[in-house]
Amino acid sequence: MKNWKMMLDEALEENGEAWDDVEANTMTEADMAKALSSGYGNTQGRAFTVWTKRSVYFPLCYDGAEWVGRVSRHPDGKPTKHQGGG
Repeated sequence: MKNWKMMLDEALEENGEAWDDVEANTMTEADMAKALSSGYGNTQGRAFTVWTKRSVYFPLCYDGAEWVGRVSRHPDGKPTKHQGGG
């Protein structure tokens, strides 16, 4: 089982960022630590937004599978890939 903290750890690392770069987070430590199934079924994770110096992170879901999405916080000329499943 994963939680938002674990998935955000991965997303931050993939984008060359760290928790020191986080400027705001709508979740508490307890919210982030809640175990959730990232497999199919009902959505279990809490809605959130996390802002870093360069990015905005948010929850994505498809058929109950949940993961972290990311977009650039400021215009950078890079296109945003399709979000969600499909």
